[in-house]
Amino acid sequence: MLLEKIKTPGLSHLSYLIGSGGKAAVIDPRRDCECYLELARAEGLEITHIFETHRNEDLVSGAPILKGITGARVLHGPNAAGNVEYAEIAREGDEFEIGQLKLEVLETPGHTDDHLAFVLRDTAYPHGPVGVFTGDALFIGDVGRTDFYPERKREVAGLLYDSLQKILALGDQVILYPAHGAGSVCGSGMAEREFSTLGHERVNNPRLQFDSRDAFIDFKVEENHYRPPYFRLMERLNLEGGEPAPRVTRPKRLSLAELEGLDVDHLVDVREPLAFASGHLLGSMNLPVGMISAFAGWFIREGESLAFIASDEDQLEGAMTHLMRIALDNVRGGYVGIVPAAAQGRTMNAIPMIDTEEVENRLDSNPEGWTLLDVRDADERAESAIDGSQHIYVGELNERYSELDPSRRYTLMCASGMRATVAAGWLASRGFDKLDVYLGSMGAWKSVHD
Repeated sequence: MLLEKIKTPGLSHLSYLIGSGGKAAVIDPRRDCECYLELARAEGLEITHIFETHRNEDLVSGAPILKGITGARVLHGPNAAGNVEYAEIAREGDEFEIGQLKLEVLETPGHTDDHLAFVLRDTAYPHGPVGVFTGDALFIGDVGRTDFYPERKREVAGLLYDSLQKILALGDQVILYPAHGAGSVCGSGMAEREFSTLGHERVNNPRLQFDSRDAFIDFKVEENHYRPPYFRLMERLNLEGGEPAPRVTRPKRLSLAELEGLDVDHLVDVREPLAFASGHLLGSMNLPVGMISAFAGWFIREGESLAFIASDEDQLEGAMTHLMRIALDNVRGGYVGIVPAAAQGRTMNAIPMIDTEEVENRLDSNPEGWTLLDVRDADERAESAIDGSQHIYVGELNERYSELDPSRRYTLMCASGMRATVAAGWLASRGFDKLDVYLGSMGAWKSVHD
């Protein structure tokens, strides 16, 4: 008997393979789905079922691809705002046997209308379920967001509350298997832990401590969540069934001349922020490999072409893998080596770093034509902010950069300087040339002023 968790870095997506008696099922597979086949084959299991907890917004589902390879049945919930072309509909009370294991369907709307949870039972030990796959309804330390239906915000928040009660009624002994962990855009309060029980969550999860349904709803409708443009692409592909992932995840290696000869929509430098700030090719933006999953979907649109600039081949492969999982993988190639380009006489741009003392001096003197631009999210900003700063969330600069005046000087800040460098790189690629970054940002400010 097997239960294996598969984590997708960057997206903090959690999928699962369960198996017994020669059969296996996959819950919420990702687009690059060879890992499930390899695990199943290693255990002598045949994948016969694929279960989706909901239509994902933050990644391309691997269900139609895995179905095409294995012939497995795909089960999806009702009310998916369209026909999930590759799936059958599963409803409350449906049961599916995977050898000695049994999965029972719970309809758990709220995060999305089509949301399901799957209750895991061991038929050899029939007194109560063993676990539950909760998708994006219940996380460890948090619950699902309910902002996808703004015209029905109180209704869907109430639906999630009711769904959570249904899940918690399974019993405190039940092991929790959510679809995301800490770092996902699907929730902001998730624990770093990826193991828990319903009993532990019942007494420790802050979102389960409200004393009434109305109090829960009031809290949920006031939450702030951002919706990157690529969510719409994911929603469409996860109805239609996306194309298989590219077989080659390392983009074509480009020479400097080949890179300069390309006509692409975006030149994406995937090096670390400080490396980018110290020197980068003109016109490039900065999306470090570890931040691609969080921010690429804000700045890159469906079908747009890209070329990468990296420090090494591993960065190229990592960047390609992250983009492939969200179907923004029109990558024409990658170039390695900024220093060699500089040695060949190419002009480099740099973004200076400034410290707290310099920020304080500028705030005191209020120089003409200067703005301190805070690119943190709204919740961070509400908790603490520097008087005199302006606020635009880093992702929303994808369009709101047009509100800014390129003739002004901007100092970008966030919590540490990482997102600020991404923001500065985007502005630089849009023609802004009077930029610097507050290194340490709010962390440095608080260390002096708290």
